[in-house]
Amino acid sequence: MTNTAPSTADAHSAPGAGDFAARAHQIAKVYGSGDAQVIALDSVTVGIPRGRFTAIMGPSGSGKSTLMHCMAGLDSVDSGQVFIGDTDLTRLRDKQLTRLRRDKIGFIFQAFNLVPTLTALENITLPMDIAGRKPDQQWLDAVIDTVGLRPRLKHRPSELSGGQQQRVACARALASRPEIIFADEPTGNLDSRSGAEVLGFLRDSVRKMGQTIVMVTHDPNAAAYADQVLFLTDGQIVDTMADPTAERVLERMKGFDQPGVKA
Repeated sequence: MTNTAPSTADAHSAPGAGDFAARAHQIAKVYGSGDAQVIALDSVTVGIPRGRFTAIMGPSGSGKSTLMHCMAGLDSVDSGQVFIGDTDLTRLRDKQLTRLRRDKIGFIFQAFNLVPTLTALENITLPMDIAGRKPDQQWLDAVIDTVGLRPRLKHRPSELSGGQQQRVACARALASRPEIIFADEPTGNLDSRSGAEVLGFLRDSVRKMGQTIVMVTHDPNAAAYADQVLFLTDGQIVDTMADPTAERVLERMKGFDQPGVKA
């Protein structure tokens, strides 16, 4: 039985979905068939609150990355609905979906995905340049200062540390003022100090700039930076935790190592 928190359980029924930057209603995703069939998502209903930092955790194969990819419009669902704001992604054609991802969603991945021949500033503004849009200079300046990159804007990725490169990627995701940012293991390639800097920046972007962030992670220390944690196992959300600490998250994750334990 799926167990969702009160803040997320009724996401699909909220009029206008005003409190949610993204939401999913009864989404399912299955890979393969027959003996090779894998149920990655099993009728998941969840809402991502605006202006909050949400972490998604679960054991390997729990469906956490699939959930993020489906909610971000990077993968399709087999059934159910996915919304960004009031827009139903499942009703969009490919070109409409591409435009929505470009204009409404920011992405941060474990691999920094920076263009090596461009400067840090050019990498930050690249999505807007491709779209033919000029950045809001006041907002762009605020993002650059928040991420602490102003002295490095003319440097190319090869001239930046791993932590600085990931901060460029974070700034790029924020620069267009997206509806929501999805981060997939954003500190996976970083040392602990650089990882803490990036996580601190993400948390500050939520608290100081009103951003909404969803982060998939396997690290309890990373999850502790979030406002809430959603726990998945066997393709279902089985628990939520508000105001997480690394110790509480680690203790909860240990329960998934016990056969038959979900909640």
